[in-house]
Amino acid sequence: MSVKKESPVDHRVWGDEAEIVDAALDYAWRRITEAPDPVSGARPAADLALAAGTAVTPGGIGAAAAIKLFDQVLLPATRSQNASTNLAYIPAAPTRAALAFDAVTGAANIFAGTWEAGAGAIHAENEALAWLSGLLGWPSTAAGCFVSGGTMGNLSALITARAAAAASRPRPADGWKIVCADSAHSSIRSAAQAMDVTVVTAPVDRRGHLTGDAVDAVLTSTTGVFAVVATAGTTNAGLIDDLDAIADVCARHEVWLHVDGAYGGAGLAAPSVRHRYTGIERADSFIVDPHKWLFAPYDCCALLYRDPAPARAAHSQTASYLDAIDREVHNPTDLALHLSRRARGLPFWFSLAVHGTERYVRAVERTLTASRLVADAIRADDRLRLLVEPELSVVLFDRPGWGPQDYATWSARTAATGAMLCVPTQWNGATVLRLAFVNPDTDAEEVIATLRTLRQGDEPRG
Repeated sequence: MSVKKESPVDHRVWGDEAEIVDAALDYAWRRITEAPDPVSGARPAADLALAAGTAVTPGGIGAAAAIKLFDQVLLPATRSQNASTNLAYIPAAPTRAALAFDAVTGAANIFAGTWEAGAGAIHAENEALAWLSGLLGWPSTAAGCFVSGGTMGNLSALITARAAAAASRPRPADGWKIVCADSAHSSIRSAAQAMDVTVVTAPVDRRGHLTGDAVDAVLTSTTGVFAVVATAGTTNAGLIDDLDAIADVCARHEVWLHVDGAYGGAGLAAPSVRHRYTGIERADSFIVDPHKWLFAPYDCCALLYRDPAPARAAHSQTASYLDAIDREVHNPTDLALHLSRRARGLPFWFSLAVHGTERYVRAVERTLTASRLVADAIRADDRLRLLVEPELSVVLFDRPGWGPQDYATWSARTAATGAMLCVPTQWNGATVLRLAFVNPDTDAEEVIATLRTLRQGDEPRG
């Protein structure tokens, strides 16, 4: 009697995933290499829910169906950050090398919190951080790590600053305080709320900059200040505070100086504007988001300390299972408010390694040139008004006679056609328009041509 052999039982929980991996990688390759969609954007929640249906089910829908859903429904309902005509907020324009290596980073599944687990990845991240530290003019002993974004970077730096202050003097009766300008990023107030400290604002000058004199006046009259936050490239107008004078004042009062360069810190790479950052070499901590103007994908913020020792004292976590960690090396988990972390700096490092820092310099300069050409065109147009002389790559302007609804209508129309994404903002209490140049592929002449539509008639309606 013959015995029928049964097929081997597949004991793997997920079964054979080779076909799934192939489908996902093929799709990733296509998305990275094709041009972004300039008209993609959010859909109403009810509309999106109806179109997407239910994907998470007991039996699963399979790779082909899931990728089709993502490609045809979900991704088109997101804004394309790297479209060359996306000039709203502070978009991102990652290199294709960085996008591709982000996929590699995910595939490697590296725990990059400790040197013991992620030494190779951390070494590469540290090389990228060293380039940034060199732009700051800091010593080779400076160190840092990559965190998710400017909000986490600012919070981690300010926790370090407070811990350093607390180590040298008692907590004041009326609590600890941070000094910044009203123009400082909203994350500073969020950090203060999370830390249960008070924000004291110093006035800006008529050009919109925080000055040393203003900071000195606050520090002289206020007790319990443990940090001053200056901005190197305000989000709304691209302005750089008077870093040199502020550094003088902080040194005199022995107060920590943190510089938020989330957007504008990339300008350190550009010789044409490097002089605007004089004094930044004396900051105690600094952040810059490579996912803004240094051509990396989300999410990637570089947090740096001129002396990392206070950061280690503030952030190092202890537990029985962490006792074996070597604290003599740069463990990213010891330098910010995190423990588990992916090696989010690797795509930035890879793109730097592939293209070289000189090409990065040219790319930043190219965006600056585009912003200046557009600013010149606005200045020369008798129907438009340039509101602030650009210091970096943000251009603020208006069309005298227009109100909020006029700007909203024009903005919606240009977005719908894909001509340009330019949204209104507020400046000195009035509604104005704002362009943020961070993509070296943005064509200044194309932007200028779109701005000419602002001349057509007294009203954009109809």
